[in-house]
Amino acid sequence: MELIIIAVVLGIVFITLLSFVLNSVYLVRQAEAVVIERFGKYQRVMGPGLHWVVPFMDSARSVMWTYVTDASGSRYFRYTKTLNRIDLRESVYDFPKQNVITKDNVTMEINALLYYQITDPRAAVYEVSNLPEAIEKLTQTTLRNVIGSLDLDESLVSRDQINEKLTLILDEATDKWGVKINRVELQEVNPPADIRHAMEKQMRAERDRRAIILESEGKKSAAILEAEGVRESKVLRAKGDAESQIINAEGEANARLKVAEAEAKAINMLKVAVGGTDPIPYLIATQYIQMLPKMTEGKDNKMIMVPYEASALMGSVSSLKSIFEGTK
Repeated sequence: MELIIIAVVLGIVFITLLSFVLNSVYLVRQAEAVVIERFGKYQRVMGPGLHWVVPFMDSARSVMWTYVTDASGSRYFRYTKTLNRIDLRESVYDFPKQNVITKDNVTMEINALLYYQITDPRAAVYEVSNLPEAIEKLTQTTLRNVIGSLDLDESLVSRDQINEKLTLILDEATDKWGVKINRVELQEVNPPADIRHAMEKQMRAERDRRAIILESEGKKSAAILEAEGVRESKVLRAKGDAESQIINAEGEANARLKVAEAEAKAINMLKVAVGGTDPIPYLIATQYIQMLPKMTEGKDNKMIMVPYEASALMGSVSSLKSIFEGTK
């Protein structure tokens, strides 16, 4: 009986020691942090590794954070999750679409993505009651303020500036919560349907206008090129004609010069042959005799008028003939 009692006591002691050891050891994984409280008061933050705590005195602080999840494209659901380990990795928060009003009173639907990272687990637990919900509400109100200061056209073409401005404002506001806002991205910006239709018509009209301008500029360039081509061709043709006329004139001049030189040479030779007598009457008589056959061509009766000086010419020819026969 005593042995049974001793065995039961030893078993209880062993279980107590085992429970004490198990509750004393805390294993924290990489990129995690655990906030430890002693009797409900903050004691320390445990980083990655193996840690020892005082059982029944130290305990991990648990938090209840509310998240929003995209379940089916446009349907978002909220759920609350109890955590006793703080994730130190960068997280992305997909916010539901919300209506914002621009400076020119146009209502738009905007969906934003926020990338944040917890840098101080103690502040994330004690400085704000529900960190994800607080970040969501702060982002929504900041987004309304930023879009409300811009016109519709500015909000559509200034996404980068909006993202940078939101990132700076949110990072400064959440610094006391131990959170680092890395970047904010506007995922969707949807104007009203009538505005979208008007924008599409405006875009289509702008494209048609650009097409007409490009077509007109093309026709203008083609006409200019064609006119320049015609002008250059006329200039080249004129230059060619001028050069051709110059060459022809030079050829005719050279030919006439050669003929004149040959005639002068022939006259000189004839003058020498007749012994210094003037050969002009002979040449005139020769030309006159050569023209007689052409003058008497045809079947019609013709009357040839012989000038008075013809007898003198014939005498000159006969005298020249006698001279040539004498020379022979």
